[in-house]
Amino acid sequence: MKWRVKVPLVMHLAVLALPDSWYFRDLRRAAGSDHRISPLTFSQMRSHLVDGRQEIFSEDCDLGKVDAVLVRTMPPGSLERVVFRMDLLARLEAAGRVVINPPRAIEAAVDKYLALAKLQAVGLLVPETIVCQTADDAMAAFVQLDRDVVVKPLFGGEGRGIARLQSENLAFGAFRLMERMESVIYLQRFVPHEGYDIRVLLIGQRVFTIRRRNPHDWRTNISRGARAEPFEIDDEMLDMARRAAAAIGAPIAGVDLLPGCDGKLYVLEVNAVPGWKALSKALDVDVARVTLDFVRSIVDE
Repeated sequence: MKWRVKVPLVMHLAVLALPDSWYFRDLRRAAGSDHRISPLTFSQMRSHLVDGRQEIFSEDCDLGKVDAVLVRTMPPGSLERVVFRMDLLARLEAAGRVVINPPRAIEAAVDKYLALAKLQAVGLLVPETIVCQTADDAMAAFVQLDRDVVVKPLFGGEGRGIARLQSENLAFGAFRLMERMESVIYLQRFVPHEGYDIRVLLIGQRVFTIRRRNPHDWRTNISRGARAEPFEIDDEMLDMARRAAAAIGAPIAGVDLLPGCDGKLYVLEVNAVPGWKALSKALDVDVARVTLDFVRSIVDE
């Protein structure tokens, strides 16, 4: 009798990321010769609707023929371009391609207001937040939130564009400027904390956790100088993180939890394109390999 050895097929994974980014290089390293990894960019995506067929490309890659698309970046752009890019991801998903994270999850996570509303809707505790469009409404919110607020851009991450305002004059000037720029004004009551938050990285059923501590800045982003250290979460934190990721619909998610000085545990946000450089180093785990294995498991379903 001849035994047949099952040889795993090479997965062709399209990664929407900058080709010189650390995350793409890490994925390519982890893939080795096991998988074919193609770096693609949102700006080069295009669609052909011809002869009853839908074809979607990025550069010379036919995305309808890859095994999966992994979204590793969400670059800024005009409203038309952002909507078009999300439309393309949704059409790929509808055509049966594996898209991770799903476009609906990316849309929800990238919009801080929508994401926070979804988190609150499933009963998770979030910082008190007021979102408005005029400077007058923002000043009223500033007073309501006890004149100590964190202002964030509706879209953005890694601590960019975030400011803490405690001065009425500075707040008034900032809100007037944002109104002139036709920005949405997103204010959160500042939550006093002990200088750290908890990042929970969920990849399918795998869970990785670090504490991000910053003794020099109230912001706990690694890009702002915070240090990552291993942290073992309890059942409450794990439950909150899983519920938050599920509310957004993201199988791969970075959930940020903030233990406040008031003894309460807040969910700050869910990142649908979470980084893992600091986490991988702090925990000595090959997150890129775990990510590829997870994508492979979805493709094989």
